[in-house]
Amino acid sequence: MLWQQGNTIVWCTASITPEVPPWMKPDRPGGWVTAEYVMLPASTPRRKEWPKIGHTDSRGTEIQRLIGRSLRAVIDLTKIGPHTIAIDCQVMQADGGTRTAAICGAYVALVDALKKLPKEIAVPQSLATEAARPLPARYDSSFYKPSQALVDQLAAVSVGVIDGEVRLDLDYADDVRAEVDMNVAYTAGGKFVEIQGSAEGAKGFDRAAADRMLDLAVSGCQQLTKLQNDALGR
Repeated sequence: MLWQQGNTIVWCTASITPEVPPWMKPDRPGGWVTAEYVMLPASTPRRKEWPKIGHTDSRGTEIQRLIGRSLRAVIDLTKIGPHTIAIDCQVMQADGGTRTAAICGAYVALVDALKKLPKEIAVPQSLATEAARPLPARYDSSFYKPSQALVDQLAAVSVGVIDGEVRLDLDYADDVRAEVDMNVAYTAGGKFVEIQGSAEGAKGFDRAAADRMLDLAVSGCQQLTKLQNDALGR
């Protein structure tokens, strides 16, 4: 899924594996959704070097955790069976708002991935032959309903205060001089999933400014959900 938000372009792909993280116990039905994020070297005007260790840096680690948390807020994991859906987000062109654009594109990729889950759960042969013993909840087909796994639609956008004015979907030029910068993930059902806001220096911001930013972010997310639906052919 190639998602463009302003001049920020993110490539989001989803991979499905018939396994779950080691920490998930067999008596827990369902699977897992996770995300990874990286800014490609040519995504910025001045080449961004590849991380020295691993596939991303500390900022990327923070962002991919944000993406994963946001996606898991709108899916019933018990209904996807013993599968892991991994969303890989690669920033191809960065102009501010890369994390919020990645969330929007990752949601579309997740919807596509759910359609590609198998019709039935594949039970390991070692368990299938033990007919006398009940299957672990992980392989209980009564939980497996991929078409019903999504519980809401998700979008995200940045907002901020620049020169005393509240602005939506900040580009890089606005982002670097914003007095207040906020990232908001919001659902079509009217719920906030993530709100990350900070003020530069010691000025801070009051409740009225926060309300104006949240109102604008909600309006932006509502516009983005329409674009997501267009991309999904809804």
